[in-house]
Amino acid sequence: MERIRADARAATEAIADLGAEALVHLAVTSVPDAEHGGRSGMKEQNVIGTMQVLAAAQGAPKLRKLVVRSSTAAYGASFRDPAVFTEDTEPRAVPRGPFARDILDIEGYVRGFRRRRPEVAATVLRFAPMISSSAETSLTRYFAQPVVPTVLGRDARLQFVHVDDALEVLHRSVTENHPGTFNVAGSGVLMLSQAVRRAGRVAVPLPESGLSTAASLARYLGVEQIGLDQIDLFVHGRVVDTSRLIREFGFTPRSTATAFEEFIQAHAAGSSLTADRLAAAEHAILDGIRRVRAAAEGDPAHPAKSRA
Repeated sequence: MERIRADARAATEAIADLGAEALVHLAVTSVPDAEHGGRSGMKEQNVIGTMQVLAAAQGAPKLRKLVVRSSTAAYGASFRDPAVFTEDTEPRAVPRGPFARDILDIEGYVRGFRRRRPEVAATVLRFAPMISSSAETSLTRYFAQPVVPTVLGRDARLQFVHVDDALEVLHRSVTENHPGTFNVAGSGVLMLSQAVRRAGRVAVPLPESGLSTAASLARYLGVEQIGLDQIDLFVHGRVVDTSRLIREFGFTPRSTATAFEEFIQAHAAGSSLTADRLAAAEHAILDGIRRVRAAAEGDPAHPAKSRA
């Protein structure tokens, strides 16, 4: 194995020079980063970058295997969703989050590649949100905060995949032959309320109409990169079927509850309900209510006018 460092614009030359036989594309980002161009930079990396990588793969005569990182976000998250998604389920509505829309574009380009290069074993891995003791994502930061904003009257069903299991599936995708599209997630589900309680955090329920306020509140609490994709997940949830993965790979990822428990153990510090944390939660709840009421009255500049 030879490792080089190059961006997608250098992919054609690098892949040709190396005579690549297997290509694994993991350069997909799930949240905009203001330091790297925000949403435009995110789309440049996800969509344009994938186009350039696949164009390079198209011209690689020795290529026999392509593995592409995708996400269960491809199914979207809405009230029209089925209880469980299989790999053949089409999204019921166009996702409103930028990451989910990028994923749909990426998978569309892979389908085009499969038609042009049918002799290449192309594997698409739709990962559930990853979690572990060391994972650093917007979702892990969300659950690591002492106060967790949730949506009033909603209790989403969540699935996770342990990072080590995701790596094992990637490894088998390269060393074995598994063409097709596969959901990668841990068995079972956790309700959002269960996850918050198990993590020892304080939930801050906000009205669904105040989702933008929830995002602002999350940023106030330190979850700086929560966006529409995550908000929709917390409202509607998402559960996928993994029987195809287990059957074809001969591998069963650890359960969602087990993966989440490892995360909890690594973030146990600060999970007890101290007086300071309860005071912070009360302040956050009252502040969120004031903002929502002020927005509803059409006078966000004067939240004090809201009735107590």
